[in-house]
Amino acid sequence: MLRTAVHMALHVLAPAAVARIGFRARWKWACIVMVATMAVDLDHLLATPVFDPNRCSIGFHPLHTWPAMAVFLVLAVLPKTRLVGLGLAIHMVLDGLDCLWMGWAGGA
Repeated sequence: MLRTAVHMALHVLAPAAVARIGFRARWKWACIVMVATMAVDLDHLLATPVFDPNRCSIGFHPLHTWPAMAVFLVLAVLPKTRLVGLGLAIHMVLDGLDCLWMGWAGGA
């Protein structure tokens, strides 16, 4: 339960921190765009159950695969899609960290 709460909080706090530090002139807009990319989790609706706190999203959900992540990184490099790409990349990093935490905690 603690892992899930921390994970969810980081999905807002990490993009907000990146926006505040990296996009000072337009940090509010950058934060809104990057937090909005958390909608990538809509691919969880294709799974049964939709939410499983002990399931690693990386490699399981369609938008959490390595090819999708490669596209997200390309988006992060391009100036017009940079905020979307960064938001998606941050999301994948946080999901990867959650997978590691699951392994360290034995799935708890």
